Amino acid sequence: MGCEPVIHIENGVPRHPDHRMPEPVTLDIFEGEQVAIIGPNGAGKTRLVEILTGRWPLLNGNEVRYHFAGSPHRLVSENIKVMTFRDSYGDSDASYYLQQRWNQHDINDDVPMVDGRPIISLSSGELRRYQLQKAIAQHPRLLILDNPFIGLDATARQTLRDTLAELIQTEHLQVILVVSREKDIPDFVNRIIKIEAPTPYPTPTGMDAQPYTCNNTPSPKASSPFPVLRFNHVTIRYGEHIILNDLNWTVHCGEHWALSGDNGSGKSTLLSLVCADNPQAYACDIELFGRRRGTGESIWDIKKHIGYVSPEMHRAYCKDLPAIDIVASGLHDSVGLYVRPRPEERKTCLEWMNRFGIAAFADRPYLQLSSGEQRMCLLARAFVKSPDLLILDEPFHGLDDDNRLRATHIIEEYTSNPDVTLIIVSHYDDELPSGITHRLHLVKQASQLSF
Repeated sequence: MGCEPVIHIENGVPRHPDHRMPEPVTLDIFEGEQVAIIGPNGAGKTRLVEILTGRWPLLNGNEVRYHFAGSPHRLVSENIKVMTFRDSYGDSDASYYLQQRWNQHDINDDVPMVDGRPIISLSSGELRRYQLQKAIAQHPRLLILDNPFIGLDATARQTLRDTLAELIQTEHLQVILVVSREKDIPDFVNRIIKIEAPTPYPTPTGMDAQPYTCNNTPSPKASSPFPVLRFNHVTIRYGEHIILNDLNWTVHCGEHWALSGDNGSGKSTLLSLVCADNPQAYACDIELFGRRRGTGESIWDIKKHIGYVSPEMHRAYCKDLPAIDIVASGLHDSVGLYVRPRPEERKTCLEWMNRFGIAAFADRPYLQLSSGEQRMCLLARAFVKSPDLLILDEPFHGLDDDNRLRATHIIEEYTSNPDVTLIIVSHYDDELPSGITHRLHLVKQASQLSF
């Protein structure tokens, strides 16, 4: 290791109070160190990276010092590339907006192409790999990846680890990974920086932050002879690229389905059809609660029975409202709060936030919460109306072990009601709650994108 650190900071305190760590930051990172920053949700892992990369001006004229010996680049921005993955798209990428326009058939010739495919037709995992390829192609001296493995299937996760290990050896690359769990730390890491758990915020009076058994009694159409969901020979394509091919699938009330498949196999597309977020649904033979899609029901008629969370929903929520208003938006299936909740509805929201251990954040601005805390808010939003059908697309993204256990416990308790139907997606089999009764594995129709 070199004598002069690549990054040096001593007693660093951001000027703005909202961007400070509990203590002034003093840290040296030396050449040859491959670093993992680990800690629970809300501990300040991302905030530490922001301080180290000079995002926030410091008090007393203090500055972060950088030393990139042998680098052909002169600017710090050229030597350090930071990729923050709140979801699979990457925090600075605009493709989520493009994806929505693609779904509305409002975009075509001006879309960037990747290996002959429109970028907006890529799955979240494929798009993640594409973003990483772009960053690596710029030959940075230091690559910082915040939550690099979320949204990637097992093969892609291992490929990413192998790719980074090779670049470390062949390209003189130095890596800093920000992770929430020790199991995500690759073998090439030789230094671990642990961030301690934050001081808990006071919980509202009379609230116990521990989860407890759910007593909700949803009222789906359990007595109906029709299945909750039926796909009959459903095919979805974007241009010449087939996403789902002649899919037949039936889900009955009370079944618990685990949906799996590699990145690009069509899992998120399938769920968008169920939730009426994909306009192609109306051209397909799909039944939900015994009604064929496109026979007069509104999108709100469909959504009122469904509790839903996904990485793309996390991406879409950029509303700086109090966290309890984010949860309350689930009562009306809106992105943002456009109908003020009644006092009894607000009480229900606070009860669900308590179950997820985030009641203390009820009045805090949502965008000031950590990514993991935001995800817990969105999980509470999915449950708040006691849905008949619970659809959880990668619900544990970015959660530390304690929050994963809490969320898993709540899911298991809620779905113990025989009238509740569950569809859950996870790239980690060990994350699936107990009680899975059925599995659907999707096979990717075509694949050209790889590391």
